[in-house]
Amino acid sequence: MSDRGMRTAMFRTIVLVVLVLAWEVATRVAGSPFFPSPSTIVTRMHAMWFSGPPSTLFLTDAATGNILPSLGRMALGFAGGAAGGVVLGLAVGLSARVYDYLDGVLQFLRAIPPPALVTVFLVVFGFGLGMQLAFIMFSIVWPVLLNTADGARSVEPLHLQTCQAFRLSRAERLFRVILPSALPKMFAGLRLALSLSLIVMVFSELLPGTTNGIGFQLTEAYSTFDLPAMWGGIVLLGVLGYLLNELFLVVERRVLAWHRSAQQLTG
Repeated sequence: MSDRGMRTAMFRTIVLVVLVLAWEVATRVAGSPFFPSPSTIVTRMHAMWFSGPPSTLFLTDAATGNILPSLGRMALGFAGGAAGGVVLGLAVGLSARVYDYLDGVLQFLRAIPPPALVTVFLVVFGFGLGMQLAFIMFSIVWPVLLNTADGARSVEPLHLQTCQAFRLSRAERLFRVILPSALPKMFAGLRLALSLSLIVMVFSELLPGTTNGIGFQLTEAYSTFDLPAMWGGIVLLGVLGYLLNELFLVVERRVLAWHRSAQQLTG
């Protein structure tokens, strides 16, 4: 890590510590039961997920029975929505006529808040895993689709003319020219979809018929007035969102660094 990166990491840590200390002091001074202190929340999180007989590694049954199912739903929904968005985005972006015809429809569908369609998904898929996965996929497909289509449309005309001059097949043009050119915008859509999939996953678990998951645990904590547990679930979601975003950034940097190196060698 460079000196600049180390300084940035140090300042981030300092800011985080200062904010947590300020939160601790403010909650202790206020003394409100609705806003427990960070130390109380961490103690409750440890009791829920790390104390007692371990089920898998060092996690308890409460953790493996709620956290892992949520991550599984999110991963499946994100994978399905991302794959569908990339395929449809390339199909739309490669044809100017199709893009012009469908742009208004896509923008209309993208603007509909996914929670407004919960009833439709319940009628079509019923309660359970199928509805949750379909709901997540529908919610995240739009940023991936639109960014991929925009990336496919932004290919340099000279590159396409070169493909025609060398008589490359459609598959060769797609994988050697169009897809690499669309990667930066595609990753922008995937990053947005990743954070959105976490939000939508929790929302789907708040619905009736859910028997496990972080959202289900939040509902139980709220119904029993276990506020430290409720705040523990909220903090866990923030930590998961941060870790997933950092992991995605590492993958994105490596892929795009390779992409830029390949462009420089062929340029």
